[in-house]
Amino acid sequence: MDFETFFAKTPATLDEIRTRVAYALERHPLCRSVQFDIVSMPRTARGNWTISLRSVAPDALWEASDIVADIQEVYDLAVAA
Repeated sequence: MDFETFFAKTPATLDEIRTRVAYALERHPLCRSVQFDIVSMPRTARGNWTISLRSVAPDALWEASDIVADIQEVYDLAVAA
């Protein structure tokens, strides 16, 4: 089994990532009012995008961060054609 293929991230557009993060945050009761921006970054070992969280209640900070981290593990920002 090729582990690189198994652990490869799925390419997604900026809109797809934004939609997935919004839906994931909306499903958690503490994170429904969290606002965020997606920040494109130079490619690193951890990926090529991150989330800037805004308007996060103190009791929702850890949950929102965990949700974003889970999504970052799976999706890679697709290179624009």
